[in-house]
Amino acid sequence: MTPTRRDAMRAAAGLLAAATLPVGRAWAQADYPVRPVRVVVPYAAGGGTDFFARLVFAEMGAQLGQQFVIENKAGAGTNLGAEAVAKADPDGYTLLLGDTATFATNRTLYRKLNFDPYTDFSPVTLSGRFALVMLVNTDKLKVGSIQDLVAAAKASPGGINYATPGLGSPFHLAMELLSQQAGVKFTHVPYRGAAPAVQDLVSGQVGVMFIDYATARSQLAGPIKAIAVASPGEFPGLPGVKAVAADYPGFEAWAWQGIVAPAKTPAPIITKLNETYRKVVAMPEIRAKLTGAGIEILQSTPDEMAAYMKAEGDKWEKVIRTADIKLE
Repeated sequence: MTPTRRDAMRAAAGLLAAATLPVGRAWAQADYPVRPVRVVVPYAAGGGTDFFARLVFAEMGAQLGQQFVIENKAGAGTNLGAEAVAKADPDGYTLLLGDTATFATNRTLYRKLNFDPYTDFSPVTLSGRFALVMLVNTDKLKVGSIQDLVAAAKASPGGINYATPGLGSPFHLAMELLSQQAGVKFTHVPYRGAAPAVQDLVSGQVGVMFIDYATARSQLAGPIKAIAVASPGEFPGLPGVKAVAADYPGFEAWAWQGIVAPAKTPAPIITKLNETYRKVVAMPEIRAKLTGAGIEILQSTPDEMAAYMKAEGDKWEKVIRTADIKLE
């Protein structure tokens, strides 16, 4: 069949449309964002993660000319918020500020997870971490160091109660890591949040706990002493307090956070978000507010964040399975 002039014109129009489509998309990505961006925080308002989100994303919005709207979607150990973002359109208009649980430990802790942290997200950057501090009520527990604590636990297996803000939290897993490395047994007393756990430590209902530095520093009075930090070396905010790693080499635990978008979000959008984030956290006034809240600022490439998520997932999977910790 011989092509007609009309057929040729139609073919040319189709080729033109095909040729211009990627350019149109490229322009759309270059102009991103052109409407408000939703940022899901999988915790209730008022905590450290929420503080970070409202400070940093407000300035990112100012830099990019669009509002970044914080949506607190708490529940199921961050899984509700994470699942919502995993299922969102990969257009850059839905982001997640997740944490250790979201990206590393929940995949092992929960029998069923409706998202895969490795395949359902496009990492943007690591964003921050909180140092973990071991606090002891010395009226309840007469110890002044990790060596003292381990010796007491060996003398009375299971006789030392420790508090945490919840089953499977970074604070719980840090204590389980110590238990496994030291070869001792403690008794876990989980609470529904940090406030009641700290309250019972102060009142002497429990003797010891790991908690984040921002919370710990406000409790250091009377019988409440910091005897160790979970960072690999001494923490600047607590000079003279030894790292657990000084007695158990390789011991390290943090509560960390990172920013992701749904999987398959275009690379130019991820790059723009990463670059804007780096610019914002380099601002002296932003840095001062974050460090003043006890947050160590992190930044990374997307690939570096993906590698860190996998490394942390593998590390804590061993701890969780050894301790047989399970959540529904």
